[in-house]
Amino acid sequence: MRLYYRFGRYCCRWFCVLFFRVRVHGQHNVPREGGVLLVCNHQSFFDPVLVTMALGREGNYMARDTLFANPLFGRLIVSLNAFPIRRSSADIQAVKETLRRLKQGKVVVTFPEGTRTQDGSVGKFLPGAAAVALKAGATIVPALIEGAYRSWPRQRKLPAPTPVSVRYGRPLTPKELQDYTPSELAELLHQRVVGLTAPAGRPNRRRQAQAEGQP
Repeated sequence: MRLYYRFGRYCCRWFCVLFFRVRVHGQHNVPREGGVLLVCNHQSFFDPVLVTMALGREGNYMARDTLFANPLFGRLIVSLNAFPIRRSSADIQAVKETLRRLKQGKVVVTFPEGTRTQDGSVGKFLPGAAAVALKAGATIVPALIEGAYRSWPRQRKLPAPTPVSVRYGRPLTPKELQDYTPSELAELLHQRVVGLTAPAGRPNRRRQAQAEGQP
């Protein structure tokens, strides 16, 4: 991990813990090496930071192309491993870049809902990310962010200090996924991400532990 990235991650960790009171569960499910596609729901602007700040590896991020319009901000996010994707069309270049980074053994973050949630729920997953993962033969790790929508919904300009949690589920290996179509895999990943949701009321620790890959 680059010193520059490590310093930024350190600052983000402290900010998230103090401001959002972030708690992270199941990060042991993210392999320490090899290509990994991190599949996560999308609640807020801060999701790319939230879903990778606890990992011991650098994250790589698909970001909508309009974020690169500002030269200064574009240079910043490129330095943090972001690359553009056009959401309005089939972006072959972005697919190739994703495959390249996965085959280089990197962690790539994707939000297969395609946009931030309108109401806090986990929307339908588009099959594009699943198709890329199948082609790359990469391990897939489902992840769930909870609480970020209450803190920073798309209608609000600035975040509020509310509790946020991040959970990582059991990794899915290429061998497990070889018989899935992209649409079937997208549905499976949606189920796995939703399955990480903390039960209302008294926590069901056994259910939560199983979803997070704990014995």
